Amino acid sequence: MLAALTGAGLSAAAGLNAYIPFLLVALIARFTEVINLPHQYAWIESDWAIGIAAVLLLSEVILDKIAVVDSINDAVGTFVRPATGGLIFAATTAAEDYEQGSSFMADNPWIGVLLGIVTAGIVHTGKAVSRPVVNVGTAGLGAPVVSAAEDGAAVTLSLVAIFLPVLVIFLLLLMLWAGFALWRGRWRRRKERDALMADAGYS
Repeated sequence: MLAALTGAGLSAAAGLNAYIPFLLVALIARFTEVINLPHQYAWIESDWAIGIAAVLLLSEVILDKIAVVDSINDAVGTFVRPATGGLIFAATTAAEDYEQGSSFMADNPWIGVLLGIVTAGIVHTGKAVSRPVVNVGTAGLGAPVVSAAEDGAAVTLSLVAIFLPVLVIFLLLLMLWAGFALWRGRWRRRKERDALMADAGYS
């Protein structure tokens, strides 16, 4: 159960920023005993994987804070984020089960991959849909603020998933509530705008 929560939290974080959970897992696996990746995923903690992830994270952090460019970045992320979510979910749950002497996830890696892809894909979709709304509503000024908040959420969610996985459900519910609140606010503003336009047309 805890392994699944760890995978879910990390894949959800990947939906916000693909490289933050990947890099954290890689560094923690490389320099601590908290995560012991099984041999088929050992490449994640290699020098070249960490280096590439660090470069990609830097570019993601910069590009995602520029209005319009962030939407292009999200379009690319449609493929990258779910794929990373699937990889990280499978790797971490296999590592957890490996430590406990169970080979179920290691023998059925497609289960973790599928769950990670779905989780990251849902979060990514919410991010990609909401960002243009923020950009239009703030004339692009809100992009760096929202992006920084998403990066912070990805770091927090990743660390909680690794060290306190029991809290992952709470954080995921909080993200769901925030997404619903944003959608509801958008719907309300659209309704008010339509009412104003109707009144103007009537007068």
